[in-house]
Amino acid sequence: MTWSLALEPLLPTWLIASAGLLALIIVSVGIWRRMRGAWLRAAAAAVLFLALLNPVALREDREPLPTVVAVVADRSASQSLDGRSKTTQLMLEELTTRLAEFRNVEVRRIDAGEAGGETVDGTLLFDPLATNLGDVPPERLGAIIMLTDGQVHDAPSEADGLAGQAPIHVLLSGREDEHDRRLIIEAAPRFGIVGEAQTIRFRVLDDGDVSSGARVRVTVSRDGNPLSSEVVTAGEAETLSVEITHGGANILEFEAEPLDGELTDINNRAVASIEGIRENLRVLLVSGEPHSGERTWRNLLKSDASVDLVHFTILRPPEKQDGTPINQLSLIAFPTRELFSEKIDEFDLIIFDRYQHRGVLPILYFDNIARYVRGGGAVLIAAGPDYANAGSLYDTPLSPVLPVAPTGTITEAPFHARVTDTGDKHPVTRGLEGAAFDPPRWGRWFRVIDVGEPGGDTVMSGPDDKPLLVLNRVDEGRVALLLSDHAWLWARGFEGGGPHVDLLRRLAHWLMQEPDLEEEALRAKARGGELIIERQTMGDETAPATVTTPSGTVETITLQPVEPGLWHAVLPGEEIGLYRVEQDGKRAFAHVGAANPREFVDARSTDTILAPLVEATGGRIARMADTGGGLAVPRIVPVRNRADAAGSDWIGIRMTEASVLKGIVRVPLFGGYAGPAAFLALLILLLLPGLTWFREGR
Repeated sequence: MTWSLALEPLLPTWLIASAGLLALIIVSVGIWRRMRGAWLRAAAAAVLFLALLNPVALREDREPLPTVVAVVADRSASQSLDGRSKTTQLMLEELTTRLAEFRNVEVRRIDAGEAGGETVDGTLLFDPLATNLGDVPPERLGAIIMLTDGQVHDAPSEADGLAGQAPIHVLLSGREDEHDRRLIIEAAPRFGIVGEAQTIRFRVLDDGDVSSGARVRVTVSRDGNPLSSEVVTAGEAETLSVEITHGGANILEFEAEPLDGELTDINNRAVASIEGIRENLRVLLVSGEPHSGERTWRNLLKSDASVDLVHFTILRPPEKQDGTPINQLSLIAFPTRELFSEKIDEFDLIIFDRYQHRGVLPILYFDNIARYVRGGGAVLIAAGPDYANAGSLYDTPLSPVLPVAPTGTITEAPFHARVTDTGDKHPVTRGLEGAAFDPPRWGRWFRVIDVGEPGGDTVMSGPDDKPLLVLNRVDEGRVALLLSDHAWLWARGFEGGGPHVDLLRRLAHWLMQEPDLEEEALRAKARGGELIIERQTMGDETAPATVTTPSGTVETITLQPVEPGLWHAVLPGEEIGLYRVEQDGKRAFAHVGAANPREFVDARSTDTILAPLVEATGGRIARMADTGGGLAVPRIVPVRNRADAAGSDWIGIRMTEASVLKGIVRVPLFGGYAGPAAFLALLILLLLPGLTWFREGR
């Protein structure tokens, strides 16, 4: 309760001032002439003037606000080391108990540094602190007490505006004599060309009270498979040359052997993820005699920036004799020996578009092509009547790798190409626009080559369920057979056209072994704080997947179907690091979070990071555990105007003087009902004029 005095004039101020000036003149004249009762008149005028000013006594009822003390508990992953979390929890409970004994103190407990369902890189304490104290004025904040190991990654460089006048006290978990070994990757490329080597620079560091220059064995794994083992010197930079073996993420994991008595071996591992990029794919396109759809394949492949195309068209068969000079038969001689003998292995795909064997290619070269396929090459045959007639490619040494033999007949009738049940599961044909309708929403074709019972996978069919597109694997290579030469109708927009770009491009990239188009594949990837597992299979069922977390915990996951041939599962990525997924002999890897998380770059307990803030705010930094291993709980002392807020064995709380106004009571001194004070003022106001009259009457 506080009292104050205010003036609430009954008349305009200028009028009261004018009357007061006139009264002052009159009273002054009387006093100067020493007239009887002059001083009484002056007193009466003063009291009357004061009554016109209407003084009012104000009584404020205020409720003091509590002092807020923020206790921040570090729940980050590094707190799980060496019993730190247990020590932190005991100290938190003890401080909460002691602070509860203080009157008018509000304790804000803040658990910070934990992921909360998302993978966080590093220990963040000050961001959650600012969020939780957003409604607290700086003058009400008494102290900030942080229970942490000192490895904080969002500490501000200055304390200005952080906590007003409140001190920051830091109580450290962990031991002062900790030592640890860690491996860091200093330089690693983000991208690399498949088949080429990339250099990675790394270093092994021994921190703490340990001898320098130790010899350390480092093992390197690529996608979970052992790659090499090196003996390096601690503290010195080392380099390793690694070949990029495939497109997509090539995950390289480095692991140093543990150090005796070290704090943790989690940071003995480091990961480098290099995205493999294929050089431009080389495609050889050999077209037979000119036809309406001849340029369909050429236009498609030329539009793909990742493809280098070599295209030859056979315009004149060798048996044609018309007297044309040899030097006028072609602009560029067809280099059959160079292409199909010397450099055949340099091509990723060979396409025969309505090609008929007429002696342009010696029969020996088809045997080379067959060996090329078995060794990992790819051949696509876009067949027309040439495949069913004499001179068919099936009548060459290429036939052992072809998936189906022609019957010699051709069906010519309008039909809608349809995706088969097998094709619904295959990445080449799954989800083609318009395929889900009956009939499919694309234009008709008018010719299909009749064949026998196909090998491999028939992913599209023609009239009467005749095979239309057949895919097959032959040893390490792949072969595709498109049994119609009418794909160009889709490209020309006949009857609305069709998805020829998607179909033919997927087909070409599947043949060139693009990882995303594998029909049997297990994939894992990280998205935010989640691990996403995807299984592509041609089977009707899939077995449970085994997930190994970075800490070594093994979990079995059942995948759910999301569409034909595709199964899916999502797991929370609660740990930062490399996850291994295994299923049916297949393995996939994904790294959740930062490749080398700050949380474990240096896991030792330290006072270096927070010491400047503690010193700037007048706080104290000390360890939770005493020399005997017990809990060293500091005394808590309330302070007000002292400059220091900590001592050798105590921490201070700056108590606030803030309050909230609950109500105001007005007490007019010369008017209204206000008790004895008002009656006394009225008595004085009446008494003084009366005394003046009495004095003048004598």
